Amino acid sequence: MIVIIGSGMAGLACARRLAEAGLSPIVLDKGRCIGGRVATRRVGDLQFDHGAQFVNAHGAGFAEVLRGLSVAGWQDGTGRTHNVGMPGMSAIPKALGEGLDIRQGVQVTGLQQDSEGWLVQVEGVPWPASRVVVTVPAPQVAGLLGAEHPLVPALAPVRLAPCLTLMAAVVAPPPFITRQDPDDPLSWIAQDSSKPGRPQGDATQWVAQAGEAFSLAHLDKTPEVLAALMLPLLCDRLGVTAARVTHAAAHRWRYARVTQALGQPFLRSPDGTLYLGGDWCIGPRVEAAWTSGTAIADAILAQG
Repeated sequence: MIVIIGSGMAGLACARRLAEAGLSPIVLDKGRCIGGRVATRRVGDLQFDHGAQFVNAHGAGFAEVLRGLSVAGWQDGTGRTHNVGMPGMSAIPKALGEGLDIRQGVQVTGLQQDSEGWLVQVEGVPWPASRVVVTVPAPQVAGLLGAEHPLVPALAPVRLAPCLTLMAAVVAPPPFITRQDPDDPLSWIAQDSSKPGRPQGDATQWVAQAGEAFSLAHLDKTPEVLAALMLPLLCDRLGVTAARVTHAAAHRWRYARVTQALGQPFLRSPDGTLYLGGDWCIGPRVEAAWTSGTAIADAILAQG
């Protein structure tokens, strides 16, 4: 049995390639929804892509994948067009995960190797596996394998930055579609409801993502405190008062953006039974996660 830990884009890409080759991997994830940061939050009639804002392909392989998914072009107001999931970004991982054996809400607490393969500790119960693929953020790998595992030191150069995200509904004419300023505490602001297929109403739906310095400074605050802290900044950038806001909520992405990548598609144990991968192997793009997961699957298939 092949067990994949993590149902983000890397884990889904790996599982999809293996399943297409006739194997039956099991994907385990502690969260409620698949896709990791390729996510959509729905609150009543409101909807926010509060993680990855769009996805673009630089390579032919990922471009082919996108052509088979429900995506549409979104013009961000700067002359650039990006691919977005329809009706939300979460549609992309949902399509990739269709038909796969994915177990959400499952906490993996550790991995131990034995003479027959691996024991995946799932809430105190060992699951035997012939191969294990770990696609969690690099800083979380040591918690599963132990700091003494020989692959863990190779992760030391990898750096991931946090990102605090504000989701807000504002009843006022939108002054722009997107605003990007790396020196602003809100380094990215997007009129989320301008994306194709999004719900329309009296309120414009906005996503504001904080820069690295702001996110690091306030990472440990509660979502409620973060919303109260970030909303005045958004109102200022939009030129509106708080009275125009009908909804505001914040989300913390602790490992949001790769700032220093590993520099190779994955890590593998010498015996080929353990693989580590994710966007942190290659770079800060959704495509990087897909590339890493697909490369792991190809390596497993090559082993036979």
